[in-house]
Amino acid sequence: MAANKKPDNVVFNPETQKYDAALKPYATNVGAPYITATDSIAWKNRSINKINHKVQTKYSELKAEYEKMMQEFEYNNLIFAAKFTFEPIVGEIYHLYKKENEESFLSIIAPKECSFKSLGSFYLNADQIWEKI
Repeated sequence: MAANKKPDNVVFNPETQKYDAALKPYATNVGAPYITATDSIAWKNRSINKINHKVQTKYSELKAEYEKMMQEFEYNNLIFAAKFTFEPIVGEIYHLYKKENEESFLSIIAPKECSFKSLGSFYLNADQIWEKI
């Protein structure tokens, strides 16, 4: 054994030439409590289930929002492709119809007051976007 080598039960750092038992993140003497590794599998499984549920929920919300936006786009596309000879007023309700020749047109006349095939009633909001009612 070398003359300057310390015994194994003495915590001595040869690089700094200091006793640093109090600085270690683990027990360094025989009387210290036994260190056991905690079982983190249950925590991991709970966390995985939580994040999977959160991602699935967010995906469902985004998918529903996307479908709503695409439906809104289709309605607006349908109305702007229709024939009308007036400037729609924001905040008013208009009705979309289809003639016998399959041509669609926008009107202020309600479906119960005419005999055309109704495609729906729409409201022009402040953002100039048509909403089906």
